[in-house]
Amino acid sequence: MKRLVFNLVILLFVVLTAHSQGGMWLPNEISGKIEKEMKSFGLKLKAEKIYSEKNNSIKDAIVQFGRGCTGEIISDKGLLITNHHCGYGAIQRLSTVENNLFEKGYWAESYEKELPGKGLTVTFVEKIEDITDRVLNGAMEGMSNSALQSLVDKNIDRIKKETKTDPFQVLEISPFYNGNKYYLFYKKIYKDIRLAGTAPESIGKFGADTDNWVWPRHNADFALFRIYADKDNNPADYSPHNKPFIPKHSLPVSIAEKKEGDFTMVFGFPGRTSEYLPAVAVDMIANKIDPAITDIRGIALSIMDRYMREDAATKLKYASKYAGIANFWKKWIGESQGINQSGAVSKKREYEEEFINRIKTNPDKQIKYGDIISKMERLYEEFTPYSIAENMIDETFASNIDLMTIMSVSARLKSVFENNGEKAFNEFKSRLLPFVQNKYSEYNHDIDKEIFAALIKNYLNKSEEKFIPESIGGLKTDKEIEDFTDKIYSTAFSSFDNFKKVIDSTDSKWILSVFDKDAAFNFAMEINSLSDDKVAPYYNELKVQIDSLQKIYMKAQMEVFPEKKYFPDANSTLRITYGQINGYSPRDAVYYKPFTYVEGVMEKYKPGDYEFDLPAKYLEMMEKKDFGPYADKTGSVPVCFIGTNHTTGGNSGSPALDARGNFIGINFDRVWEGTMSDLYYDPKICRNIMADSRYILYLIEQFSGSKRLINEMKIVGK
Repeated sequence: MKRLVFNLVILLFVVLTAHSQGGMWLPNEISGKIEKEMKSFGLKLKAEKIYSEKNNSIKDAIVQFGRGCTGEIISDKGLLITNHHCGYGAIQRLSTVENNLFEKGYWAESYEKELPGKGLTVTFVEKIEDITDRVLNGAMEGMSNSALQSLVDKNIDRIKKETKTDPFQVLEISPFYNGNKYYLFYKKIYKDIRLAGTAPESIGKFGADTDNWVWPRHNADFALFRIYADKDNNPADYSPHNKPFIPKHSLPVSIAEKKEGDFTMVFGFPGRTSEYLPAVAVDMIANKIDPAITDIRGIALSIMDRYMREDAATKLKYASKYAGIANFWKKWIGESQGINQSGAVSKKREYEEEFINRIKTNPDKQIKYGDIISKMERLYEEFTPYSIAENMIDETFASNIDLMTIMSVSARLKSVFENNGEKAFNEFKSRLLPFVQNKYSEYNHDIDKEIFAALIKNYLNKSEEKFIPESIGGLKTDKEIEDFTDKIYSTAFSSFDNFKKVIDSTDSKWILSVFDKDAAFNFAMEINSLSDDKVAPYYNELKVQIDSLQKIYMKAQMEVFPEKKYFPDANSTLRITYGQINGYSPRDAVYYKPFTYVEGVMEKYKPGDYEFDLPAKYLEMMEKKDFGPYADKTGSVPVCFIGTNHTTGGNSGSPALDARGNFIGINFDRVWEGTMSDLYYDPKICRNIMADSRYILYLIEQFSGSKRLINEMKIVGK
């Protein structure tokens, strides 16, 4: 009975605070109303401690890790923590079948043994400026889209030329609120990044794809890297003479007790959201686009999974690719279900009715915005079949069939030669080869061939007739599809060595003749032509019109509903999101607690299962139960926890911070029921998932025995 009352109190608290939650805020703009609201949730810091241009602040410990994740610095020697899945590609490149770091893990015993992550970068944001007036200088009411874009591009070029930077700074100017505002980011990029430690994937990816986007969760999704700099602490290419980077700020790591209702802040680089779309767009995505592309990925994944389970070398080769494809496959399924479960489309339609009712009372706004909803509905009705076709073509032939991807890109050789001549052809050849080599590194002829046949069948069954290539339009039976597949995979380009032998020739006409005779190349050319002639022109024209209207609709919403708070949609720029540790009720009679524990790891443990197996040393740790300072008041070690922070892709690896800015965990996922938060945030069911700092430290100390890494950190709380 006490537990029931407690759960009702928590659920009531969530409902009462729901209106205030959600949002991804620019850190330079949180002082004032947002800061006040954050403090009402429990924040103990002033805004200038979070973001400052003059003094060291928390933002100086936050980096964009690689191209699509976040990392944070947790020692004064440049030690960086991010997600295991964010470091996956680097760990894969450092692994071989004989020395598989995925299976064994890796813990460097000294600086000298930290492994260079070739191609890895981390990016700091040093300053953010609102430059809207400068970018839109000269813009006039009624300008065409092309004229306005030309003006904006010229203004941006001029601003970059006029802005003074130090020798290591780079500038980036990004649009916000659908192009209604612009900000300038001063960045610094470090290129010498080395692997300092990672648990084996049986711990770092425990639960693998079965548990992906799921709560309760029990994996330690973290890896440790270190930033290196030259003797002056500036960015430099890899050199054995480089020194560990000295940061302006590093995050203290907290092992203090946490409880439901505690303040949490996630700081990072969220990728993309579209929170202000009209109902018709959300309906299209959830009920047309998502089902189409998840069907395609599901087919490809089932084939890959079967081969990966049968062979260790195949599993290693396909590990990163499979994880990337599966991640969004499951996310899009959850997004579609979440949109429908939460009634997001109906709620947006109610919002649009209120929008229309409000502007009816204002003649000026009625003239400016009176028909915007009906215009968008007409455009999306026309746009939907082309959007489905564009996604079907991309997912079928570009994202999930490697041979088609290689051939499609290679098709540019022909157009480059015909349009730009021999010199341009040879230059493109030199750029093409590294890309193709990378694609072949993950290529298995038999797997790709089986995926091709299955996806061709799916494409024929799901596509409108006008979007079906002529060469496969007449295929009716499985045998006909099989014969066509055999023809395609008799290609002269079945391996990188074969591809390179052709491309290395100095006779450009002979190279093109080999491609012209190849069935795979010609089919890729046919797909490209289909896209270029029957899909892209209509898709792009309608998309320009939609984007133009969305910009106006965004401005209109801010004028018509001035009482609302409007955070800018995520666009891979630095953001803060705040919330609290809270459980949730995804459906009737179900309540999820906000913490998981090591006992839950053992409940899921399955010897020999590649998703739920555990190393022998971990099992020994569980037998000993020597949890040291990392146990909470239950006597056990918390593994993961969930909060109401509004996150998305790109927030992977972001720090979860407490009310005083201490590192309390690392963000790595969202609950499945709430993945629709990219389109519609519902605080009742949207939860982000974080690995607990206590579990992370417990593993570093007890599993790896890497005291040197623990000793670098400033540990607070006990």
